Amino acid sequence: MTTTGRRALLVAGASAAAAALTGCTSDDAGPPRPSAAERAAAREAERVARAEAALRRRAVTASRTLLERYDATLAAHPALHARVAPLRASVAAHVRALGEDPRPTATPDGAPAAPVTTAPPTGPAVPADPKAALRELAGAARTASAAHTAELLAAPPEYARLLASVAASGAAHAYLLTEGARA
Repeated sequence: MTTTGRRALLVAGASAAAAALTGCTSDDAGPPRPSAAERAAAREAERVARAEAALRRRAVTASRTLLERYDATLAAHPALHARVAPLRASVAAHVRALGEDPRPTATPDGAPAAPVTTAPPTGPAVPADPKAALRELAGAARTASAAHTAELLAAPPEYARLLASVAASGAAHAYLLTEGARA
């Protein structure tokens, strides 16, 4: 059971117990009204859920931005495919694990979704020099790694473990893209 599920279960249990106790002592025939404790618990649960959803969006955005950088680098420098493609696949797996599928979504009837605009996609600018492109890609991996690390304290335990793993992977990617080539 996830931490969020445990929190929700705890809030629901506390609410049910409070409702049962107030229901036993209530003399009026009207619908039961939530107690102050129930309202406070519901507000806290909603606040926690909103904060966790925002954290997940930030984590996915950081990894998605890195994935776009990998795609732009591969498009600009196909000769780097053997070196960069496995790392790109790892980042795509991170995006999925963090909560978003990087593949195009399908419509309800199962057909692939049509692009929203007809303009060509504009990705990040990639230097013409392959070594410079790798350095910039390594910098983007470090930036994403730092973003994931910064979110660790605010994340629920199981998501914090995932963020730590993704951050460590980003640091390893940065090494492999720069220093690892020299070894």
